[in-house]
Amino acid sequence: MIVWLNGTHGAGKTTTSALVQQLIPDSRVFDAEKVGETLMNITPGLPVTDNFQNWPPWRPLVVETARRVLDYTGGTLVMPMTVLVEEYWREISAGLAQHAIPIRHFVLHADQDTLRGRIAGDTVVGPNSPFRLQYLEPYAEAARTWLHDEAEVVDTTHLTPAQAALQIAEAVKG
Repeated sequence: MIVWLNGTHGAGKTTTSALVQQLIPDSRVFDAEKVGETLMNITPGLPVTDNFQNWPPWRPLVVETARRVLDYTGGTLVMPMTVLVEEYWREISAGLAQHAIPIRHFVLHADQDTLRGRIAGDTVVGPNSPFRLQYLEPYAEAARTWLHDEAEVVDTTHLTPAQAALQIAEAVKG
């Protein structure tokens, strides 16, 4: 099984995924961003884009990597990864379905002010990351048009990462 944690930057995906992994037996965290980083390291580089998700190889490579890891280890993969383009989500989820891999898709949501505050106060990535801030409006648009209809929404505006992780783990186990 895959527990996919979606949502924009500042929603708490990375922190929550580590905590979810601790709560679900036989689970591992797989950050699909690492697949994108691998593609970014190809030289000479792939065509210029502002987001590695736009490269057509990224999506099937995420599916194939997840499938291979699950074939090897079994259990559950907890995948923290923002996917805001509906076509990309459909491609990934259909690819996983072709391999009979069930997905529990969660969106970690927070209001725009909370997200801006978290991004401004981030001590890991750095405060006010322009890259992270530029995804707030696309997230809001995806949430309005398709994303919240495709997932179980966990509003993290007033939750700690531990509370969000517990809510997700209980939903998965229940």
